[in-house]
Amino acid sequence: MVDSVVNTLGAGSGIDITSLVNQLVDAQFSAKTRAINTQNQKVSAQISGVSQLKSSITDFAAGLKSLATGGLLTTAPTTSNPAIVKATALPAAKLTGLATTIEVQQLAQAQSVASAAAASRSAANGTGTLTLTFGSGSVGGGSFVAGSATPIDIAITAGNDSLDQIAATINAANAGVTASVITDSSGARLALKSKTGADQAFTLTATEDVGNPGLAALEIVQGKAGAIFGTVAQDAIVAVDGIPVTRNSNSISDLVDGVKLDLVAAAPGTRVALGSTAPTDQLRTSVNDLVAAFNSLQNVVKSQTNATTGPLANDPTARALQQSLRRFTLTELATPTAVGAPSSLAEIGVSTNRDGTLSVNADQLTAALTNFPDAVEALFFNGSGATGGGIAAAFQAIADAATNTSFGLGANESRYSKQQTTLSDALDKANSDKEVVRARLTKQFSGSDARVTAYKSTQSLLTSFFAPKTSN
Repeated sequence: MVDSVVNTLGAGSGIDITSLVNQLVDAQFSAKTRAINTQNQKVSAQISGVSQLKSSITDFAAGLKSLATGGLLTTAPTTSNPAIVKATALPAAKLTGLATTIEVQQLAQAQSVASAAAASRSAANGTGTLTLTFGSGSVGGGSFVAGSATPIDIAITAGNDSLDQIAATINAANAGVTASVITDSSGARLALKSKTGADQAFTLTATEDVGNPGLAALEIVQGKAGAIFGTVAQDAIVAVDGIPVTRNSNSISDLVDGVKLDLVAAAPGTRVALGSTAPTDQLRTSVNDLVAAFNSLQNVVKSQTNATTGPLANDPTARALQQSLRRFTLTELATPTAVGAPSSLAEIGVSTNRDGTLSVNADQLTAALTNFPDAVEALFFNGSGATGGGIAAAFQAIADAATNTSFGLGANESRYSKQQTTLSDALDKANSDKEVVRARLTKQFSGSDARVTAYKSTQSLLTSFFAPKTSN
C-alpha cells in the first residue's frame, strides 16, 4: 500500500516527488550528519589510542617488576662443597663481599619409632586414649625428659581401632607427629615420626577402656618389648666461622645474612666456604633488553601523539607521559653507596636520543659493571616510590600517574566514552528529525500534486467544453 502511494507521487505534476523530497532532506541534514560521523571517528580513534597506551604501559611495568623479582639479577651465594651445604639467596639479599665458613657437625633429626608388631593392620586394637608427650632425650635409650607442653590426648573409639584407622586418627589430630603403618616379617606396626629438633622427642602411652583392652600394645616408651627405636630427635650443630650454634632444622635462614642454608650431610672437621658471585652477564643482557623494550613502548607513544596523524596529538595526559619517558634515564633509582657509584640509567651508559628512544654506550656500561657491580645491581632492586626503589618502582610511578582514573589516561578514556555516547545520541536525534522532515515534505508535495491533478482535470474538461464542434 505504501509503495503504491509513493509510486503515484508526482503522477499529476509529472515531478518525481520522492526523489525531490530525498534530495531536499539530504541537503538539509547531510552537513550535520557528516560532522557527527567525523567527530565520532575521531573519538573512536582516541579511545583506541588510550587503550593501546594503557596496555603498553602496564605490560612494560609488569615486565620490569618480574625482572626485578625474578632473582636472576641479584648477587648469588656460592658454596665450595654443595654435597655438604647448599646456599641460596633470600629475597632482597645484599650478598656482595660474602665470605663465611660453615662446618656441619651434626644434622637435625626427627625421632622415628615403630610399635610392637600386630598380627594384622586391619584387626581391632581395643579402645581408649593414646597420649603423646613431647620432650627431649632418647626414648629408646632411657634418657627421655618430658617438656613443659601439655600432653595431647587422642581418642580411639570402637570401629575405628585398626592400625590404619588409628594412624589416620593421629594424623587428623595434627598432634606434631606423622603416623603410618609399615609391615615386616613380624607383622604390621604403627610407625610414628616427629618433626626435626632435640625438643621433638616423644612417648606414646595408652589408657585402655575397661572391657576392651589392646591399645597398650602400641605404646612407645622405654623398655617396651617389640618396639623398634629408629632415629633420635636432635638439633643440627653448625659452626659458623668456627662458632658452633644449634638449630632444630636442616634448612636455616637466620645464620648468614641474606642466605638460606640447606644442610645436606654432616662432615665434622670440614669447613665449607661461602662466597658470592655478581650476575654481570645477566645485568648486561637485561640493560640491553630493557632498552629494546622501552623503545618499542616509545614507538607506540610517538604513534599516538604524532602531531599530524596521532589521535592523541592534543591529549595533555599523553603528552605528559611522553615527557616522563624522556626523563626516565635521569631518575635516581638507588642511593649511591660509594663515591662515583651510578644511581641512574644515564650513569651506566643509557641515554635518551632526540626522538625519545634509548641507546646504550657499551663501554660505559662495561666500566660500571666492572667498577660498581653492586650499584648496577641495586638499580634493579624492587622497592617502592619514584626514586630510590629501583627501575621497576620508578616506572611503576610513571605508569600509575599515566593510567590514573582521576587525572590520567583512565580519566580521559572515561571522558572520550561519554563523548562517544553523546555523539551517538545526537546522530540518533538527527536521523529522527530527518524522518520527521521527510514525512512533512512528502505530505506537502503530495497535497500540491493532488491539486495539480485536479487543475489538469478541470482544464481538460473546459478545453473539451469550449472546443469548436466539428460538423459532419
